[in-house]
Amino acid sequence: MCKNTAVSNPLLQSWAAQPFHLPPFEEINPTHFQPALEAAMKAHIADLEAIASSTETDFDSILGAYDRAGSLYSKVGGVYGNYISSLNTPDMQEVQSAMAPILSRHRTKCYNIPGLFEKVTSMYDVREEMANKGEWTDEQVRLAERVYTAFVRMGVKLNEEEKKEYGDIQVELATLQTKFMQNILKDEETWVMVITAQDMAGCPEDLVAAARQAAIDRGHEGEDEYVITLGRSLVEPFLTYSTRRDLRKKAFDAWTSRGELSEERDNLSIATKILRLRKRQANLMGHTTFSNFQTEDTMAQTPENVMNLCTDVWERAKEAANKEREMMETFLSEKGDELEGGIQPWDWRFYAEQVRQANFNFDESELKPYLSLDAVTNAVFDVSNKLYGLKYVKRDDIKAYHKDVNVYEVRRAKKDSPDEDELVAIFLHDNFSRAHKSSGAWMSEYRSQTKNLIAGSDPIEGIPIVSNNNNFAKGSGATLLSFDDGTTLFHEMGHGHHGMLSDATYEYLASTSVLKDFVELPSQLMEHWLEEPVVLKEHAKHYKTGETVPDDLLARLKAASLFNEGFATVEYTACALLDMAVHSLSEYDDDFDLSEFEKKYLAEIGMPQGIVMRHRPAHFAHLFASSSYASGYYVYQWAQVLDNDVFAAFQETGDVFDAETAERCRKCIYSAGNTVAPQDLFKAFRGREPDTSFFLKNKGMA
Repeated sequence: MCKNTAVSNPLLQSWAAQPFHLPPFEEINPTHFQPALEAAMKAHIADLEAIASSTETDFDSILGAYDRAGSLYSKVGGVYGNYISSLNTPDMQEVQSAMAPILSRHRTKCYNIPGLFEKVTSMYDVREEMANKGEWTDEQVRLAERVYTAFVRMGVKLNEEEKKEYGDIQVELATLQTKFMQNILKDEETWVMVITAQDMAGCPEDLVAAARQAAIDRGHEGEDEYVITLGRSLVEPFLTYSTRRDLRKKAFDAWTSRGELSEERDNLSIATKILRLRKRQANLMGHTTFSNFQTEDTMAQTPENVMNLCTDVWERAKEAANKEREMMETFLSEKGDELEGGIQPWDWRFYAEQVRQANFNFDESELKPYLSLDAVTNAVFDVSNKLYGLKYVKRDDIKAYHKDVNVYEVRRAKKDSPDEDELVAIFLHDNFSRAHKSSGAWMSEYRSQTKNLIAGSDPIEGIPIVSNNNNFAKGSGATLLSFDDGTTLFHEMGHGHHGMLSDATYEYLASTSVLKDFVELPSQLMEHWLEEPVVLKEHAKHYKTGETVPDDLLARLKAASLFNEGFATVEYTACALLDMAVHSLSEYDDDFDLSEFEKKYLAEIGMPQGIVMRHRPAHFAHLFASSSYASGYYVYQWAQVLDNDVFAAFQETGDVFDAETAERCRKCIYSAGNTVAPQDLFKAFRGREPDTSFFLKNKGMA
């Protein structure tokens, strides 16, 4: 790895000359990251050592300084984290592999600096006293509690031998998790199904165009070459519309085998090693299983509480899915068709679509021309404006890390001067699937909101830089989205709002730094507005003619909306249940076989015929590419209880854009971050505990 000095390394230089102090994207290359991260880690440790050795005992000198510590590390790390997700080229993957253990050692070291935990503990011990005296704010008390909890959960109370083992476990986990993700990325980059126009029989025009564009992008430029990749926005529509059962099976088998397509990329063995390490990590922390350790610091608090919710939903979802399969079997029988082996997983989406069209007269391809990427983007920006007063100003003059990324200023009227507006955030929108980009969709930040800046800092440093990533299949002309794609775009904007609207004093508590089973509430809440006719009538315009989506089509969309909900809920809930089950094992014997565990567990809980898990273990990145969602995939369902209840509050006013409810939502759901415990934020908004009835009703499972 070549050396880079601060003089020549753009990551270590001042970014003050860049618009809004954005990273100098055009100057950055992979060789800059390792030396920049090494310099940033050194500076971070120096900041923390200064706190530990200081004789000052006031809040700002300890916890305020702790929150400010590592500003260079946050700055460089923000760019690094985004690059290894959005632009993870082979050169970048080399850097990632080299840095994973080094960064893990750094994180462990940060919690074990002599004297630092004692300083944190001194703040934690007096928090109630200082609050009662009126000398600390509630947010300062919360910061003391959250920092103390983080130190304890990182093993600072262990003896020296155990601390070393704990640190070694973290290093090995970081290395394995990095390899797990890179293996998925490699499978998604290298596997393609090259077919002809004739092979795309049954596929709508926009899917054919996207497959042609994918072929060109991957060097298959023959006149009659089309490509299906393992990107969800290509493979799912192909499974839905292709009349070629053999090709559906071929695509499905590869898609559900990511992470095990090559003997060189055996993610099942990596995942098993990760499970054993996590179990040992939990044991060191006094827990028999990783699920007990992981849920301890969540709203759910115990695996049992998680399983109670998921099992209740599971039984209802199975019943719904089995009815859906029966409808498809009846459809086939009435047509006089027979399927060898019955409805298989590569058949479900295809025949579900056939039944949807026959029973509800709704064809997804009929709706897509009204849901161009431009139209849905305009819709989400307009909803954002109506609810929270945000305005998006596109900056074509600002170049990001890839030509497809759009950059926006996000502005809003000043509270004390409504005729003037002010900058709230910078927003990067990266919508298209491409090589070297992780699959799925996510929100991230290059810079988080804070009011606790280092003295003399430019105030712009407290303004967040928020990024939303999607993986839509890029069309040769307009990019047309399915309703699910549109929902994903709205979902990620909900996360984006969590970052943009953050109003915390301390960065440690800002934005999405909340308990894991609260973090999906802001995102899933935003999805509801795409389903509202008032939004669709204003923004769903035909990409060629400009015609507004017909009322009749919207009525048919609504009528068909709950069909196949059983399937969707089963494929998700199976993942949540297996996640909790596999992390609740107290032992993983030498002959433990994760694939066999999956097979047996799904049989045990009665997995309906014709459905597989949405994420099978070898590509279950939520679980094995990091520990963040391990024993935590349930959080989407937990948050669905919350988001359906919160949206009901809007509906109860008779206006889904009710200003008073929106302001309360901004304050309690989007702006508070982790400054208040999540259960208290929900109560502040709703005036009571969550009610599951709204969730079950909207799922059609009441």
